[in-house]
Amino acid sequence: MSAELLLIDCGTVPYREAWDLQLALAERRAAGEVPDVLLLLEHPPVYSRGRRTKGEELPMGDAWYEAQGIEVLDTDRGGLVTYHGPGQLVAYPIVDLGPLGGDVHAYVRGLERVMIGALAEHGVGAQTIEGLTGVWTDGPPPVPGQAGAARKIGSIGVHVSKGITTHGLAVNVDNDLQPFEWVIPCGIEGVSMTSIAREGGREASVAAFGATVGRHFATVFERAARGAGLDEALGAAAAGTGLGASPGTLPAER
Repeated sequence: MSAELLLIDCGTVPYREAWDLQLALAERRAAGEVPDVLLLLEHPPVYSRGRRTKGEELPMGDAWYEAQGIEVLDTDRGGLVTYHGPGQLVAYPIVDLGPLGGDVHAYVRGLERVMIGALAEHGVGAQTIEGLTGVWTDGPPPVPGQAGAARKIGSIGVHVSKGITTHGLAVNVDNDLQPFEWVIPCGIEGVSMTSIAREGGREASVAAFGATVGRHFATVFERAARGAGLDEALGAAAAGTGLGASPGTLPAER
Protein backbone atom coordinates (compact mmCIF):
# COMPACT_ATOMS: atom_id res chain seq x y z
CA MET A 1 0.00 0.00 0.00
CA SER A 2 1.36 3.43 -0.97
CA ALA A 3 2.36 5.91 1.74
CA GLU A 4 0.03 8.86 2.22
CA LEU A 5 0.60 12.35 0.80
CA LEU A 6 -1.36 15.37 2.02
CA LEU A 7 -2.08 17.92 -0.73
CA ILE A 8 -2.66 21.38 0.70
CA ASP A 9 -3.73 24.31 -1.49
CA CYS A 10 -2.64 27.44 0.39
CA GLY A 11 -3.60 30.16 -2.09
CA THR A 12 -1.28 33.19 -2.00
CA VAL A 13 1.25 33.20 0.85
CA PRO A 14 4.13 35.64 1.52
CA TYR A 15 7.52 33.97 1.10
CA ARG A 16 8.66 34.29 4.74
CA GLU A 17 5.36 32.93 6.02
CA ALA A 18 5.56 29.97 3.65
CA TRP A 19 9.13 29.30 4.78
CA ASP A 20 8.08 29.27 8.44
CA LEU A 21 5.24 26.93 7.51
CA GLN A 22 7.65 24.56 5.80
CA LEU A 23 9.93 24.49 8.84
CA ALA A 24 7.01 23.72 11.15
CA LEU A 25 5.83 20.91 8.89
CA ALA A 26 9.37 19.55 8.52
CA GLU A 27 9.64 19.25 12.30
CA ARG A 28 6.37 17.34 12.47
CA ARG A 29 7.39 15.12 9.54
CA ALA A 30 10.75 14.30 11.14
CA ALA A 31 8.93 13.36 14.34
CA GLY A 32 6.58 11.07 12.41
CA GLU A 33 3.55 13.12 13.41
CA VAL A 34 2.36 13.70 9.84
CA PRO A 35 2.84 11.94 6.49
CA ASP A 36 4.52 13.59 3.52
CA VAL A 37 2.97 16.95 2.59
CA LEU A 38 2.85 18.90 -0.69
CA LEU A 39 2.08 22.62 -0.35
CA LEU A 40 0.69 24.27 -3.50
CA LEU A 41 0.67 28.06 -3.55
CA GLU A 42 1.56 31.41 -5.11
CA HIS A 43 3.82 34.13 -3.70
CA PRO A 44 3.54 37.92 -3.89
CA PRO A 45 6.46 39.30 -5.98
CA VAL A 46 9.80 38.21 -4.49
CA TYR A 47 13.35 37.37 -5.55
CA SER A 48 14.72 34.49 -3.52
CA ARG A 49 18.47 33.97 -3.39
CA GLY A 50 19.90 30.48 -3.01
CA ARG A 51 23.08 29.66 -1.13
CA ARG A 52 25.24 30.07 -4.25
CA THR A 53 23.77 33.38 -5.43
CA LYS A 54 26.33 36.00 -6.45
CA GLY A 55 25.85 39.76 -6.23
CA GLU A 56 25.94 40.26 -10.00
CA GLU A 57 22.79 38.16 -10.41
CA LEU A 58 20.78 41.14 -9.07
CA PRO A 59 22.64 43.93 -10.86
CA MET A 60 20.25 46.75 -9.93
CA GLY A 61 20.75 46.32 -6.17
CA ASP A 62 18.17 45.31 -3.56
CA ALA A 63 16.79 48.84 -3.06
CA TRP A 64 15.94 49.20 -6.77
CA TYR A 65 14.04 45.91 -6.85
CA GLU A 66 12.19 46.74 -3.67
CA ALA A 67 11.18 50.07 -5.22
CA GLN A 68 9.52 48.04 -7.98
CA GLY A 69 7.48 46.26 -5.31
CA ILE A 70 9.58 43.08 -5.31
CA GLU A 71 10.90 41.74 -2.02
CA VAL A 72 14.48 40.37 -1.97
CA LEU A 73 15.23 37.51 0.45
CA ASP A 74 18.07 35.11 1.22
CA THR A 75 17.16 31.46 1.69
CA ASP A 76 18.79 28.19 2.73
CA ARG A 77 17.88 26.34 -0.46
CA GLY A 78 20.29 25.26 -3.14
CA GLY A 79 20.49 27.05 -6.46
CA LEU A 80 20.79 30.70 -7.43
CA VAL A 81 18.42 33.65 -7.66
CA THR A 82 14.91 33.19 -9.00
CA TYR A 83 11.66 35.15 -9.12
CA HIS A 84 8.28 34.21 -7.70
CA GLY A 85 5.07 36.12 -8.29
CA PRO A 86 1.33 35.86 -8.91
CA GLY A 87 0.44 33.46 -11.71
CA GLN A 88 3.35 31.13 -10.95
CA LEU A 89 2.75 27.79 -9.24
CA VAL A 90 5.09 27.06 -6.35
CA ALA A 91 5.11 23.53 -4.89
CA TYR A 92 6.89 22.79 -1.61
CA PRO A 93 7.18 19.06 -0.82
CA ILE A 94 7.84 18.26 2.83
CA VAL A 95 8.85 14.64 2.39
CA ASP A 96 11.00 12.01 4.04
CA LEU A 97 13.76 10.88 1.65
CA GLY A 98 14.09 7.56 3.49
CA PRO A 99 12.18 5.63 0.78
CA LEU A 100 14.71 6.99 -1.75
CA GLY A 101 17.62 5.90 0.42
CA GLY A 102 18.29 9.57 1.16
CA ASP A 103 19.31 10.09 -2.47
CA VAL A 104 18.86 13.83 -3.11
CA HIS A 105 19.82 13.49 -6.78
CA ALA A 106 17.13 10.85 -7.33
CA TYR A 107 14.64 13.14 -5.61
CA VAL A 108 15.53 16.08 -7.88
CA ARG A 109 15.26 13.85 -10.96
CA GLY A 110 11.81 12.90 -9.70
CA LEU A 111 10.80 16.55 -9.39
CA GLU A 112 11.91 17.07 -12.98
CA ARG A 113 9.70 14.18 -14.11
CA VAL A 114 6.78 15.66 -12.17
CA MET A 115 7.17 19.00 -13.95
CA ILE A 116 7.67 17.52 -17.41
CA GLY A 117 4.67 15.20 -17.05
CA ALA A 118 2.40 17.96 -15.74
CA LEU A 119 3.46 20.35 -18.51
CA ALA A 120 2.80 17.71 -21.15
CA GLU A 121 -0.73 17.24 -19.79
CA HIS A 122 -1.26 20.99 -20.27
CA GLY A 123 0.03 20.95 -23.83
CA VAL A 124 3.64 22.10 -23.34
CA GLY A 125 6.51 19.84 -24.35
CA ALA A 126 9.37 20.12 -21.85
CA GLN A 127 12.80 18.68 -21.16
CA THR A 128 15.90 18.90 -19.02
CA ILE A 129 19.17 20.08 -20.59
CA GLU A 130 22.54 18.70 -19.59
CA GLY A 131 24.51 21.27 -17.61
CA LEU A 132 21.55 23.60 -17.03
CA THR A 133 19.19 23.66 -14.06
CA GLY A 134 15.42 23.42 -14.15
CA VAL A 135 12.99 22.43 -16.88
CA TRP A 136 12.93 23.86 -20.40
CA THR A 137 10.60 23.82 -23.38
CA ASP A 138 11.47 21.65 -26.36
CA GLY A 139 14.26 22.93 -28.59
CA PRO A 140 18.06 23.07 -28.75
CA PRO A 141 20.05 24.39 -25.76
CA PRO A 142 19.72 28.16 -25.42
CA VAL A 143 22.24 30.42 -27.11
CA PRO A 144 21.79 34.22 -26.74
CA GLY A 145 19.99 35.57 -29.80
CA GLN A 146 19.27 32.13 -31.29
CA ALA A 147 15.70 31.76 -32.51
CA GLY A 148 13.86 28.56 -31.67
CA ALA A 149 16.05 27.67 -28.69
CA ALA A 150 14.60 26.14 -25.55
CA ARG A 151 13.06 28.54 -23.02
CA LYS A 152 13.07 28.03 -19.26
CA ILE A 153 9.65 27.38 -17.77
CA GLY A 154 10.37 25.77 -14.39
CA SER A 155 12.93 25.94 -11.59
CA ILE A 156 14.01 23.63 -8.78
CA GLY A 157 15.78 24.50 -5.52
CA VAL A 158 15.74 22.16 -2.54
CA HIS A 159 17.03 21.92 1.01
CA VAL A 160 17.34 18.72 3.04
CA SER A 161 17.78 18.55 6.81
CA LYS A 162 17.59 15.33 8.84
CA GLY A 163 16.38 13.58 5.71
CA ILE A 164 13.34 15.88 5.29
CA THR A 165 12.98 18.17 2.27
CA THR A 166 11.89 21.80 2.13
CA HIS A 167 11.64 24.29 -0.76
CA GLY A 168 10.91 22.63 -4.10
CA LEU A 169 9.79 23.72 -7.54
CA ALA A 170 8.18 26.62 -9.39
CA VAL A 171 6.50 26.64 -12.80
CA ASN A 172 5.45 29.73 -14.73
CA VAL A 173 1.77 29.36 -15.52
CA ASP A 174 0.38 32.79 -16.46
CA ASN A 175 2.65 35.29 -14.74
CA ASP A 176 4.44 38.52 -15.60
CA LEU A 177 7.83 37.51 -17.02
CA GLN A 178 9.35 41.02 -16.93
CA PRO A 179 10.94 40.60 -13.46
CA PHE A 180 13.07 37.74 -14.81
CA GLU A 181 14.64 40.19 -17.24
CA TRP A 182 15.88 42.38 -14.38
CA VAL A 183 18.11 39.62 -12.96
CA ILE A 184 20.20 36.71 -14.19
CA PRO A 185 17.66 33.97 -13.44
CA CYS A 186 19.24 30.86 -11.91
CA GLY A 187 22.62 32.32 -12.86
CA ILE A 188 22.14 31.56 -16.56
CA GLU A 189 23.13 34.38 -18.91
CA GLY A 190 20.88 35.02 -21.89
CA VAL A 191 18.11 32.72 -20.72
CA SER A 192 14.66 33.32 -22.17
CA MET A 193 11.86 32.66 -19.68
CA THR A 194 8.41 31.51 -20.71
CA SER A 195 5.11 30.30 -19.25
CA ILE A 196 2.32 27.86 -20.03
CA ALA A 197 0.18 30.77 -21.21
CA ARG A 198 2.91 32.14 -23.49
CA GLU A 199 3.45 28.68 -24.96
CA GLY A 200 -0.25 28.37 -25.73
CA GLY A 201 -0.81 25.61 -23.19
CA ARG A 202 -4.21 24.38 -22.07
CA GLU A 203 -6.00 25.59 -18.91
CA ALA A 204 -3.37 28.17 -18.01
CA SER A 205 -4.54 28.75 -14.43
CA VAL A 206 -2.47 28.13 -11.31
CA ALA A 207 -5.26 26.15 -9.63
CA ALA A 208 -5.69 23.75 -12.56
CA PHE A 209 -1.97 23.26 -12.99
CA GLY A 210 -1.44 22.81 -9.25
CA ALA A 211 -3.95 19.96 -9.21
CA THR A 212 -2.07 18.35 -12.12
CA VAL A 213 1.27 18.69 -10.34
CA GLY A 214 -0.22 17.08 -7.24
CA ARG A 215 -1.35 14.05 -9.23
CA HIS A 216 1.97 13.67 -11.02
CA PHE A 217 3.91 14.04 -7.76
CA ALA A 218 1.86 11.23 -6.23
CA THR A 219 2.48 9.03 -9.27
CA VAL A 220 6.23 9.67 -9.56
CA PHE A 221 6.89 9.20 -5.85
CA GLU A 222 4.32 6.43 -5.41
CA ARG A 223 2.14 8.17 -2.84
CA ALA A 224 -1.58 7.96 -2.12
CA ALA A 225 -2.61 11.62 -2.32
CA ARG A 226 -5.59 13.30 -0.72
CA GLY A 227 -6.59 16.90 -0.17
CA ALA A 228 -6.17 18.24 3.36
CA GLY A 229 -6.08 21.47 5.36
CA LEU A 230 -3.31 23.04 7.38
CA ASP A 231 -5.12 22.29 10.63
CA GLU A 232 -4.69 18.58 9.96
CA ALA A 233 -1.02 18.95 8.96
CA LEU A 234 -0.02 21.32 11.77
CA GLY A 235 -2.32 20.21 14.55
CA ALA A 236 -2.66 22.73 17.38
CA ALA A 237 -0.05 24.98 15.75
CA ALA A 238 -2.37 25.71 12.83
CA ALA A 239 -4.17 28.46 14.72
CA GLY A 240 -1.03 30.60 14.63
CA THR A 241 -0.32 30.35 10.92
CA GLY A 242 -2.81 32.96 9.72
CA LEU A 243 -3.64 30.69 6.80
CA GLY A 244 -6.95 29.09 5.96
CA ALA A 245 -6.89 25.57 7.32
CA SER A 246 -10.18 23.94 6.46
CA PRO A 247 -9.64 20.33 5.39
CA GLY A 248 -10.95 19.21 2.04
CA THR A 249 -10.06 18.55 -1.55
CA LEU A 250 -8.17 20.96 -3.77
CA PRO A 251 -10.48 23.72 -5.00
CA ALA A 252 -11.09 24.22 -8.70
CA GLU A 253 -10.06 27.87 -8.44
CA ARG A 254 -8.09 30.01 -6.03
